[in-house]
Amino acid sequence: MTTQLVKCPTCKTTITVSGEPGEKIFLTCPQCNQKGAFTIPGEKSAKTMVTNSATIEVNGLTKSYNHFTAVNNVSFTVKKGEIFGFLGPNGAGKTTTIKSMLDLIHANTGTIKINGIDVRTHGKEAKKNVGYMPEKVAFYDNLTALQNLRFYAEIKHAPKEECIHLIEEFGLGDTGKKRVGKFSKGMVQRLGMARAILGNPSILILDEPSGGLDPRGVVLIRDKILEMKKKGTTIFVSSHILSEIQEICNRVGIINKGVLVAQDTVEGLSKKLNLKPQITVTIDSMSAKIENAVKKLLGVDSVKTQGNTLEIVCDGAMKAKVILAISTAGGNIQNLQTKEPSLEEVFMRYTEA
Repeated sequence: MTTQLVKCPTCKTTITVSGEPGEKIFLTCPQCNQKGAFTIPGEKSAKTMVTNSATIEVNGLTKSYNHFTAVNNVSFTVKKGEIFGFLGPNGAGKTTTIKSMLDLIHANTGTIKINGIDVRTHGKEAKKNVGYMPEKVAFYDNLTALQNLRFYAEIKHAPKEECIHLIEEFGLGDTGKKRVGKFSKGMVQRLGMARAILGNPSILILDEPSGGLDPRGVVLIRDKILEMKKKGTTIFVSSHILSEIQEICNRVGIINKGVLVAQDTVEGLSKKLNLKPQITVTIDSMSAKIENAVKKLLGVDSVKTQGNTLEIVCDGAMKAKVILAISTAGGNIQNLQTKEPSLEEVFMRYTEA
């Protein structure tokens, strides 16, 4: 048995580690909760914990069913504290990827690490701080919402006192003794989100969290995701509601036919596709002179006229030149709006057949 002193790279706290030479020890800093791994050396002196800014690392993930490849060599990372959106058409491989990440199904090839810990070889340790909401949320139908949450609190070693608060927070406080089997789809979905965040996990993996929700429920889930992010939670979310993803996510990955076809910020993906913003200008009186003055500008792709409104697709840096051209041609601008390329446009381009 060898004892080593290890320094946490985040807060510099010294941790005592004991083990056999060559043994890999998984650590959690008692001061800042940073996770990492340390291999007991032979003759070498103390080392620092091995850490990575990536909370989730997926490398070369492939999953096949008989002769069908559902996920093909997918690789991506999710950084600590970010919201990563995972998008794709129906049947693209989103849920298969998520289940593989949690080792609920076994991938054919590839590695998945959570906080630097291999999910396949040390699954319990890797997933202990993960909150998961599956695509198809299920509970014990013969129990109430509170009874269900208390059951899962016991499994997750979470304080049962949280359960009543979460029931109220997700608008289920008036369900009383009503059994979950009598709940609507939206009510079950909200209870599923409550279960996912039970115990305040540092990582959330959400598969279609807004499915089946009314607009009020969608806003409730979105606000809770943003609240968790403020607390430093790393969030991986799959969703079909592209406007929600665009609003909350730091980065997105797009999967199509089992292949990850794009990974970047929405702005970065727009630039790669050469998508340009649309400037909508309303003036007091339209004339051919004004329209032609805008059309002649280098960097303007298209100009459409509707009454006294010009819809101009151009480089973002052209706005000042457009305003100047309209004013010089005698136009008096009453309103101007800029619409950046949407995630829907990006999604459609990357998933074209």
